[in-house]
Amino acid sequence: MAYRLQELADRVGGRVVGDGDTLIEGVATLESEHGAGCIGFLTNSRYRKHLADTSVSAVILAEADIEFSPVAALVVERPHLAYAHISQLFSPNTSDASGIHPSAHIVDTAEVDSTALIGPNCVIGARSRIGAGVHLGPNCVVGDDCSIGEDSHLVANVTVYYGCSLGPRALIHAGAVIGSDGFGFANDAGAWVKVEQLGAVRIGADVEVGANTTIDRGAVEDTIIEDGVKLDNLIQVAHNVRIGRHTAVAGCVGIAGSADIGAYCQIGGNAGILGHLTICDNTVVTAKSLVSSSITEPGIYSSGTPLEPNRSWRKNSVRFKQLDDMARRIKALEKLLQEREG
Repeated sequence: MAYRLQELADRVGGRVVGDGDTLIEGVATLESEHGAGCIGFLTNSRYRKHLADTSVSAVILAEADIEFSPVAALVVERPHLAYAHISQLFSPNTSDASGIHPSAHIVDTAEVDSTALIGPNCVIGARSRIGAGVHLGPNCVVGDDCSIGEDSHLVANVTVYYGCSLGPRALIHAGAVIGSDGFGFANDAGAWVKVEQLGAVRIGADVEVGANTTIDRGAVEDTIIEDGVKLDNLIQVAHNVRIGRHTAVAGCVGIAGSADIGAYCQIGGNAGILGHLTICDNTVVTAKSLVSSSITEPGIYSSGTPLEPNRSWRKNSVRFKQLDDMARRIKALEKLLQEREG
């Protein structure tokens, strides 16, 4: 599919500088050697140097960078957002196909909309409902009493346990597991007795879940993922967690049970969030941070030790153990100084 540059500008509310009839057949980076017929993007003025030798046919950029473009330009206020919208036009994942593969197994009491596409070896359990335009890729399993909202796409090998629901336009990448048991056990003289996980998982509209991410079902109440949440790959969401609308969580984050994360938050990669705490709306937690207490004021929060040469780190790691003693000695010296001055 090809679009005239002016057509793209009309879609994203931008203006064209140069030839509006330039045909665009895909997207590419400014550094690509195969950019002919593609549109690139400049989201940070620090990378203007790549414009001079770019092979792309057009570029998305801001007003401040237009004079540096040697090719036709699509000028917008927010280049990265415009690029996001344009990239969707060239996605190979869009399909109007429907039908049920002969190898799929669907229980008689399940409801599958006639416009859905059910791929090879899929399993759909009793009383589950598959909405209009849903696409289940190969080997997806939807348990009993589930609901998959319209235009959702489960890419491949996705498992949705019994009683869980996905809102409209969900995108669940390969290997994700939704509704597995939460980690709940009671100790009986050293032996572990399983606490049955009787809740479910409720996912809102326009949610994306990355590959091999797991979202545990609630112990009694449901685990809740609100509208517009974006979860990266390899994330663990434990039982009874709530993630507020439009929060984004990067890869390898671990969220312990009953954590309550607000709306419009950003959680950096490999961060850890302890259980039974609250993170307020509009909070940013930087990568590899450990959240060990509730956050009640919006802002940017960090923890952890920055990378440094091993020799320095070894010396400082010894001093970490001495901090309490040093603090006590400083406090005693301050008290002694105050007594002398008094």
